[in-house]
Amino acid sequence: MELKTRAVAAIGGGLVTGLMRTTRVEVRGGKNWDEWGGARKPAIYVLWHGRLIPCSYFRRHEELATLISQHRDGDYIAGVVEGWWGFRAIRGSSSRGGSGALREMVRALKAGTSLAITPDGPRGPRQKMKQGPVIAAQLTGAPVIPVSAGTDRAWWLGGWDRFLIPKPFSRFQMIFDEPIFVPRDATPEQIEAATLHIEDRLNALTEEVDRPWR
Repeated sequence: MELKTRAVAAIGGGLVTGLMRTTRVEVRGGKNWDEWGGARKPAIYVLWHGRLIPCSYFRRHEELATLISQHRDGDYIAGVVEGWWGFRAIRGSSSRGGSGALREMVRALKAGTSLAITPDGPRGPRQKMKQGPVIAAQLTGAPVIPVSAGTDRAWWLGGWDRFLIPKPFSRFQMIFDEPIFVPRDATPEQIEAATLHIEDRLNALTEEVDRPWR
């Protein structure tokens, strides 16, 4: 990572971390974290790219690995989540370094490390699930656990993902869904069905965490 990118990530990470320290969070479905990531049993947490800041911040320094794109904006994100929040970055995506990233994901899970993945990144379409996390679950037996977070006050950026940046002193609701397992002998049709099911669950969670603030 070049010096300019490191500097921007360091400054941005400090600002975002300071902002998030003013917020409060109510966690629902916490047992689905406690029984897996909190118990150091490998799981695959999936969240939409637009909710990356709160979902990552509230699980910082928990020995998670995360898949981050090799695009330039991925360099900034990696600088924040690695340098400030204690994640280990696996670089790659469906468009760049996909097969290598999948191997690293599987290796991490087999070593007992849980993953946090934005399956609609790095370029969308927004809130549309890609199959990578489902295949990793099939190959390792680790469950997929959808996660989302909503807030009462935020700035919403106008990019493809409608990225959420919380305002100072905002309140959050964060939900961990029930674990979803993918059979090791799943057919391509079952993989596709599981992908659509997880997408539906993640969209339902996001609707649920947003509803109280409307």
